Formats: sequence, structure tokens, C-alpha cells
Amino acid sequence: LSPPLPPRLGDSYGVLPRPCRALVLLNPQSGAGRALEDFQAVVQPMLAEADIATTVFITERPHHAHEKVRDEDLSQWDTLVVMAGDGLLYEVVNGLMERPDWEDIMKKPLCILPGGSGNALAASINHYAGNDHVAKKKLLTNCAFILCKGLHTQMDLVSLSTASGKRLFSFLGFGWGFISDVDIDSEKYRRLGNARFTLGTLQCLAKLRVYQGRLSYLPAVPEQGTAPAPRDSHVPVTNGQAGCILPPAGTEADGALPADSLLVPLCQPVPTHWTVVPEEEFVTVYAIYQSHLGTNLLMAPAARLHDGCIHLFYLKAGISRVALLKLFLAMARGTHLDLNCPHLRYVPVRAFRLEPRAAAGIMTVDGEALACEPVQG
Repeated sequence: LSPPLPPRLGDSYGVLPRPCRALVLLNPQSGAGRALEDFQAVVQPMLAEADIATTVFITERPHHAHEKVRDEDLSQWDTLVVMAGDGLLYEVVNGLMERPDWEDIMKKPLCILPGGSGNALAASINHYAGNDHVAKKKLLTNCAFILCKGLHTQMDLVSLSTASGKRLFSFLGFGWGFISDVDIDSEKYRRLGNARFTLGTLQCLAKLRVYQGRLSYLPAVPEQGTAPAPRDSHVPVTNGQAGCILPPAGTEADGALPADSLLVPLCQPVPTHWTVVPEEEFVTVYAIYQSHLGTNLLMAPAARLHDGCIHLFYLKAGISRVALLKLFLAMARGTHLDLNCPHLRYVPVRAFRLEPRAAAGIMTVDGEALACEPVQG
């Protein structure tokens, strides 16, 4: 047997009960359309050996899983397993967060088994477990084996709010510009599996675009020349505009979602201890919280499951197509920062805000498309 996940500073692990009851939410259309076949051939025999009984729920349409976990009594299962791409887990997380008992239900362990084309969280967990980089069936086997061992630990979620009033919960990343364009434009090549992203990258390189907007962030470590963060970040700030007051943390009613204690409303300027990026023309902005952006893209090698950190990358306008391609090729090994590309910036942050100058380009959260508008997290 392989060793359990290596202990990291501050990590604590729980163990699933034996026997264990798992609800498996499976999207038969995800990735190359082999999720059900792969689950039956690879995963089910392993789970049977490990005394994990499964109830398989097959999604038939978008938001099906979202509604299932939002409305159903989930007490009969010890864990929820998602066998699909990252998009289905995003549905499940947001469905759970819409429940009145979200605070208790979010303690129920979630498991991701790679059945999509991107599989970023599965690749990240495989990486955190100290396993070699693998893809396809081998990655599925590794993730199924982690489920069989039954170890679970905490994972950060990022709260995103948009100018139109949406509140979303994200486990992987938020993007705008080139990377999001590749993700969404390559949807039509889903049947190619992970190769869809290579094809999408080449197509988006050919028509490289620049996006205008303002990017601001609260650094995880104070930067030189900036004032330290105020002691009490929970004090509500208002400029007299209706609907613009943020309640202080700790005043939420039972069942209410947690307050965004680090953020002021989008209609107000960011606090003075935030950093506002001087450039306003970008090729891409990507805030990622896990190590991998895709099976073959190790974007944030320093990321951990619950490091309390958003790993913010932005690429300024002016980069050549050749330099951009070199960055993406290096990202396969996680060595893109070693290239010291003058257009690429990386900063660990606790919160960020992005305000596009126009509704241009695609925004994505956990690989799902969003309307282009001001957003903060």
C-alpha cells in the first residue's frame, strides 16, 4: 500500500467510517463521455474491496446535481463523491451552500474522481498526496485509492461576489482573459479530453486579445511602502449609497452565509491598505487556490488545500505570442516563474477585486462561464 497523504504543518485528517456509504454524483457526458464506463470498470471494484457502498446518481441536465444536493436529505451518506470534471463539483459546492444547514453539511467530506477533461482539483490532490504526475486512468486510480483509504482534510473555499448581486463559492479559481477564453472556446472539442486545451491555446494565441480593467488586491504579506492592514477589518464601511453597507462579521443570523469580512461593497473604492495594480491592460488575470489549473498545468506550485491564500497571476499587455507559448509550455512542469518573464506577475493575496472597463471577454469560475462584470473575492 502507498503511504497516506504526507502530513503538512497544521494539517489534520479525519477518517471515513467503515462500512461507508457514498453518494456518487456522476455526469456521463463529462470529458470524453466515458465517466460511467470508467467508474464501473476502475472505481467500483476498488470501493467494494474497501467496504464503501455506493448509490450512483446520474445527472441528466445542467444544475441537476445542484438541485439534488440543495434539496435532498443527505444524512444517509457519509461522503459525497463527484465523478466528473471540476464543473460538477462547482455545482455541488454551490448547491450545498444554498441549504439552510450549509454550515453542518459542509463538514461532510467531498471527494473528486477525475471524469472530465480538465480535472484540476484531482490533479492538485494527487500532487499534494506526493504522487508522481499522472493523467487519465492512472490519475483516476490514484484518486479512487485516496477515497478507499478514507482520509479527508479541510479545503479552502473562496467567496466571490459580482456587481449584479451574485454570491458564488469557488474551490479552484477565477479567471478573465486568455486562460478563460481557452477554457470556454475549447468546449466544442470536449471529446478530445485534455488535448482540447492545447488546441484551444493555439487558436487563442492566433487571435491574441488585450483586456482593459482595474485589478486590486489585499496582499497576503504586506508589500513594501504600503500601510499595514487596519486591526479591525470587520468594521462596516459606507459612503451613504443605498444597499452598500456590509454587515460586520459575527452578526449573521442562523443559516445566513458568512460575511465577506475582508471586502467592502463593489460600489466603494477598495480600502487604502490594498494594492491597486498600476497597469490597466491585461492579456489574462487568474486567481487560483489549488496547485493545478489542469492535469498538465502546474500553475501554483506553492498552493496547498487550505493555506488561506489566493494565488493571483496576471499577464500584462505587450507580451509576444512566442513568449506566451513558452510560459504555457513551462507551466506543464511548474517552472514558468523561473523564466522571469517581465510581463508575468505573481502575488499571494487574501482578497482581490477586478473591474473590467467594458463587458469584454469571458470570465470563468472553476471553469464555468460568468458574465463579464466587476467581481471581488
